[in-house]
Order: sequence, then structure tokens, then C-alpha cells
Amino acid sequence: MRNDLSVAFAGVSGAGSVLRSSEPVSPSPVASHAASLLEEAADLLVVHMDFASAVDRCEKGCESLLGELESEDSGSSEELRCSLCVVGIQALAEMNRWREVLPWVLQYYQVPAYLPPKLLELCILLHSKVKEPHVMLDIGSDWLRASANQHLPTYGLLVQLHLFHVLLPLGHFAEAQEMVEGCKALSKEQRLEALRIVREKRQQWLQQTKEHPDAEVRAEIAWKTQLGSVSQKVLTILAQLGRVLGSLAGQFSSMPYKTALLAAFMLFLIVVKLDPASPTSLPFIYRLTQLFHQARSAVFSPHYRPPV
Repeated sequence: MRNDLSVAFAGVSGAGSVLRSSEPVSPSPVASHAASLLEEAADLLVVHMDFASAVDRCEKGCESLLGELESEDSGSSEELRCSLCVVGIQALAEMNRWREVLPWVLQYYQVPAYLPPKLLELCILLHSKVKEPHVMLDIGSDWLRASANQHLPTYGLLVQLHLFHVLLPLGHFAEAQEMVEGCKALSKEQRLEALRIVREKRQQWLQQTKEHPDAEVRAEIAWKTQLGSVSQKVLTILAQLGRVLGSLAGQFSSMPYKTALLAAFMLFLIVVKLDPASPTSLPFIYRLTQLFHQARSAVFSPHYRPPV
């Protein structure tokens, strides 16, 4: 996706500036290590185009900051985590692994409403570019409804991005009109222009419906909207499961064999039952399969392993 995501490189180029402008005079050893990983990840991404290694450095940086983020003075750590995620998003997109972006980011933010504006912006533009706006429907709406986000300087920009890249492409005209009319972050001129575009898109939608009443595109849009509503309700659960998997991987050696096998198998069933067809489930299903095979190998000898 190298030539398809021009927006992401803007985020990467800004990652270093965020770090330089806000770096404290005496950073903690953890923050210094994370900053070093950020610089290394950006270099791997832009110069060496080693995208997998860039993601690896971003993950190590985010994980190293977990303790720092719980301290009282965590402003610089928050900025570092955001910059690491910006680089990680671009690296995943370059490998055409955009379906993993949201679960990967939510490993470090847990709740969609806590996403920094820059990360939400990148996710909206990314899924718009790959023509999958339904993936951001619930996440964008939840973020915009959070009262803490409505006072941010970039709130108006995120409203417009959600409007033009998510709601209107999906045909959510009533929700779009209501959001614009109630948004105090937009100027009067911006609201009038946005409402004009909503009316224009609605008319185009109705005209297309009249001309092609049985068009497959209507069924596809309806399916995508429904999929987005269902899959995003379990996305946070899947992200939290990702953290559990990481801890379980190192515990199989100390867990009783039967308990380890049962744990991996039950987690596998939970994910598949929640949303078996969702693209967001795929990384977790793959990881669970690895853990299940690991536990199975520990429990049974090669001659008596049950088939999977």
C-alpha cells in the first residue's frame, strides 16, 4: 500500500517533532529507551523499508511505557506512545496488514474513546482509502460522543472526517445531519456547508436508488453497515484478549498441562463464536491457534495427539 496512504507519512514525519518539542530536560530511563525505539522504528520504516522490524520496535516501545503511563507525570509518555502507534500503523499498512491496525492500536489504548485525535484521524483515513468505512462507524461515533474529547482543538476536524469519510459513504444521512447541527466546534459557515453537502449526497443516493432499485451495491452497503455494528462491539474484547494471550504464552510452562490446553481451546472458541467472519478476529485466531498447538504438544506425545 506504499502509494495508497499519503496521510500516514504525514503522521510519521510528525512523530519526531512531537518527541523533540515535548521531551523533558531529564527524561526517565524508560522514556529515553522508548524514544530510542521510536527513532529506530521511524528509520526502519522510512529509510530501510523494513516494516516488520518497525512494528516490532513500536511494540517494544509501547510495552515499555506501560508503567510510566500510570504515573502522575505521564504527558511525555503519552506522546511517545502516540508517536510509536503512528509509525506502527504506517508499517502495518505498508505490509497490507491494515485489518490488524485497530486491534493492534487498541492493545495499548483499550477503549476507543481514549484514542488520541491523530490516531483516530489516521484510522479513519486508512479505512476510507481501502473502502471499508464501516469498520470505523462505531469507534468514530463513540469517540465523538465522549465529553472529554469535545473540548479538544481538533474535535471539529474529526467531526468532518467522520462525516465525509464514514457517515456519508454509508448513507447515514439522518445521523450526519444531527451531528452537524449539534456540533459547536464547527463555525456557522462550516455547518451550513456541511449540511448542504449532506443534502446533496442524500439526493444523489435517492436518485441512484430510483435508477437501480435492485442494485447489488445497496445490499453490499447494508451488509457492511451491519458488519461494522456487530464486529466493532467485540473489537475491544478482542484487543483485551490480545493482552491475555501475551501473558499466557509465557505461562504454559508453569501451568498444569490440561489447564493450559483447556485455556487455549476455550479462548479460541470465544473469539470464533464472537465474530468468526470479522477481519479483526484473524490475528487473534492465528495467535490462539499457535497457543493451542503449543499446549497440545505439551500434553500429548507425538503418537497420541488428537487432530485439530
